[in-house]
Amino acid sequence: MLCHLSALAAFIGIPFGNILGPLLVWQIKKNEFPSVDVHGKAALNFQLTVLIAVIVLIAAGFILSFICIGFVLFFAAMAAGLASLIFAIIAGIKANNGEDFKYPYSIEFVK
Repeated sequence: MLCHLSALAAFIGIPFGNILGPLLVWQIKKNEFPSVDVHGKAALNFQLTVLIAVIVLIAAGFILSFICIGFVLFFAAMAAGLASLIFAIIAGIKANNGEDFKYPYSIEFVK
């Protein structure tokens, strides 16, 4: 559960906390508990996917804002951040119940 909920560290002001939180929990506890290995990889992969999506959306939004259509992409980046918050909470609750959670649209960086 902590792997998923540690991603919320970014929302309390820790820079790259959404990546560092799951990474640290996964690295420290993956040998101790087998389920932490599965949940840690899932949380880390999803947070990396969201980070890349937000960076691309903000960059494209900045470039396209000069022709007055890029502001829509800024809202899409905010929606991706909000989805990250919601899915991290759902995954944390499922992990607490002993269930696996498959994040949608997650690219598998860590195998």
